[in-house]
Amino acid sequence: MANTALLDVLDGVATITLNRPDALNALSVEMMEDLNTCARKLRDREDVAVVLITGAGDHFMAGGDLKDFARHFHLSPQARLVEFRAMIERLINPTVEILQGLDQPVVAKVRGACAGFGLSLMLGCDLAVCADSAKFTTAYSAIGLPADGGMSYLLPRVVGRRKAIELLLLGDRFDAAEAVRLGLVTRSVAAEVLDAETDALVRRLKQGPRHAYAEIKHLLASALDGQLESQLQSEAEAFARCGAGADFVEGVNAFLEKRKPVFKGV
Repeated sequence: MANTALLDVLDGVATITLNRPDALNALSVEMMEDLNTCARKLRDREDVAVVLITGAGDHFMAGGDLKDFARHFHLSPQARLVEFRAMIERLINPTVEILQGLDQPVVAKVRGACAGFGLSLMLGCDLAVCADSAKFTTAYSAIGLPADGGMSYLLPRVVGRRKAIELLLLGDRFDAAEAVRLGLVTRSVAAEVLDAETDALVRRLKQGPRHAYAEIKHLLASALDGQLESQLQSEAEAFARCGAGADFVEGVNAFLEKRKPVFKGV
């Protein structure tokens, strides 16, 4: 690894840090490889309750590294087509699929620039907290590209097709307040309390019912592409699985006893 993306696991929380602060954490090929490695290491970690994705320094991710792109310009158009497609299929797509498939809640902590693949990465998280000074843009059309990292799938599901195509075609920048209004981030907080607010959210999730969280994620992942009948059946099966677990018993007892539940993830 080139250490352009770092994975740290501590007390049930896995933190992925995008680690090119001098380049606004722009996505280089090395970072694609490191991020993919981090995701693969998380795939089967049963000791992780929550995943946090953040950027080192003052920014989340300012899109792709254009200097990296320029290094391919000596290739013929056909060679570039092959090279870029292979890069996306080998590194970007598997990373997105792994992160989307995690049972654990995934939280993004966003400050500064969040553009291009950075916005895709944030959209793929279950929850996102941003500083009120954060700036967002899809960015792709400004350099003659469409989208990657699942943005064309995720963005219309959050903001609707009409707004998604506006954001992708025009690529205008927007602020944290607009990101909240559009539903792209969960909440916006003052920059000086971003760490504290995100830590509090992560602690809350870590103490929650892990199996129920996993079932919620699976149900929502299938909801938009499925039929009502199949979704109702999926809900019945998920409900029954959780109802058979100890966390359900604890949750009900805690409510009846007027105390805070202590979930064990079982």
